[in-house]
Amino acid sequence: MVSVKQSTKGRATFLIIGAGKFGAKAVERLHRKRPEVRLTIVDQNMEALSRLSHLQVEQVCHEGASFLNVCLDTEPLPEWIIPAVPIHLAFEWVRLKMSEHGRLEVFPVPAGIEAVLPNPMRGTDGQLFVSYADFVCPDNCTEPVDRCTFTGKPRKGLLYEKLEGISYHDFTSVVIRSHQLAPGVGGYRPEALKESLGKIAESKGPVLYSTACLCHGVMHAFTIS
Repeated sequence: MVSVKQSTKGRATFLIIGAGKFGAKAVERLHRKRPEVRLTIVDQNMEALSRLSHLQVEQVCHEGASFLNVCLDTEPLPEWIIPAVPIHLAFEWVRLKMSEHGRLEVFPVPAGIEAVLPNPMRGTDGQLFVSYADFVCPDNCTEPVDRCTFTGKPRKGLLYEKLEGISYHDFTSVVIRSHQLAPGVGGYRPEALKESLGKIAESKGPVLYSTACLCHGVMHAFTIS
């Protein structure tokens, strides 16, 4: 186990937030695919981390979004961030960053946007979970660009592009694209998170903030005052 300070000095190439079922799978699959890279996994639950003691991974006991907030203000940056927690990690990081400069006011994603998105499901905070799939995807999906792994049929579109192209009243749509790093494991560059802050600052009105891969995504709506 290492401290937050030690981890931000000796930065892992891949930073995994969450030590549950999906975090453990991410460690195993990334190590199998890229055995040369350093991996760090972060979770505020010491018991969850202890269950991964057999894996070759640096462990940090800390709340994920706040650790990310410290991590991205310290050089060098990790190469990839892999969210493996049941929250919209990128949005929670934005919420922390914006609290330094103003007040972030969250409200439900408008119904007019929900109506044009594939298979939307409303979350408890008014966020939307969206997906081109109306079935349970295999957890080792290789995410080919041209067709669905499960059905073998051509894709209906690329979800991150669809979310980027949303035009609704005076909303600005900001999308973090999740890239396939190993079967069933997605992540994004820290630079993408930092660039998203600039887009939020340039927005003239409310913001739709999403993280999405080719098939699945989550979207929050908010304003900054």
